Amino acid sequence: MSDSERDHEREAGTMGRTVTMRWNLRQIMATKGMFKTSDLDGPLRERGVELSRSMIHKVVTGTPQRINVELLAALCDILDCTPNDLLELQVEQARQPRAASGGTTGIGDLRPVRATVRRPEGQ
Repeated sequence: MSDSERDHEREAGTMGRTVTMRWNLRQIMATKGMFKTSDLDGPLRERGVELSRSMIHKVVTGTPQRINVELLAALCDILDCTPNDLLELQVEQARQPRAASGGTTGIGDLRPVRATVRRPEGQ
């Protein structure tokens, strides 16, 4: 198989996938008995990482778009974990719509039924 064929297969295998990172800082903090964002303030300063309380709150409660390597190293040291514990790769496969069989569309085994409108008797 040529290199271009391998590249094409690799690209075809990734189509229809969504790849995101899951940020597990809050869960790891909880396993270590740290339930407040302020619990990180002192330990981060001890390691030379100066962050405002609002920035610490953002890092703990949300998923950061970017993370400083020094902050990541300090968090791993404080929480006795690895970057893989903090950042978890999430891959979701997109569902391919199934083609309808028999020319009619329905949901599973359900098929549309033509409605009959009848007037009440006596009108």
